[in-house]
Amino acid sequence: MLAILKKEINTFFASPIGYLVIAIFLVLNGLFLWLFKGEFNVLDYGFADLSAFFLLAPWILIFLIPAVTMRSFSDEKKQGTLELLLTKPISYINIILGKYFGAFSLILIALLPTLLYVYTIYQLGSPTGNLDMGSTLGSYFGLLFLIAAYTAIGVYASSITDNQIVSFITAVFICFLFYIGFEGIADFASSNFIEQLGMSVHYKSMSRGVLDTRDIIYFLSVTILFLMLTKVNINREKK
Repeated sequence: MLAILKKEINTFFASPIGYLVIAIFLVLNGLFLWLFKGEFNVLDYGFADLSAFFLLAPWILIFLIPAVTMRSFSDEKKQGTLELLLTKPISYINIILGKYFGAFSLILIALLPTLLYVYTIYQLGSPTGNLDMGSTLGSYFGLLFLIAAYTAIGVYASSITDNQIVSFITAVFICFLFYIGFEGIADFASSNFIEQLGMSVHYKSMSRGVLDTRDIIYFLSVTILFLMLTKVNINREKK
């Protein structure tokens, strides 16, 4: 698995992909949070918190993570190297996890510089340090679990096709459905059960600084589900 992980990370940074993903994530967040006028502008918000960032980030990641994962398996299929990879003395789940953690690591690297936002808001608070660190820390944990689920969905979408564009569109659709789609359906059907199937309600719960085991189990379940579905697809490829 470690060999696959290193290969994926090296591939990302051997081409402009890795740098482009990090730059796009930081530039978009920076523009909306600090320059563009609107509801996401931290300076116009009037309160020393990062709620605008944690509200905006999931929407940017809905498109950014599928762009990272779309080549995971689809590129291997298109080049005909997947069959060769599957003959290596490594289990299918280790291959999947190697590609999964490779993409996950890249997104984490893109997320790390946003810790500067925490320091900036901490300094801008009146008085200095007037920042709800519990809520901020909970929001970062929620974002990490959201990224884990998005990445699993992206890897799954890449395993069902040899076309990267199809993989990207499929991943965006599924991520959108899980993040906000179930909430929309729940509002229409007035069903709390359907709402609980969506990521948004669990992410918002964690963003309040409350690390409920139900929310953690939900995100882990979604992540494991799509990784297992990826394994099913890879097994079919072998046959």
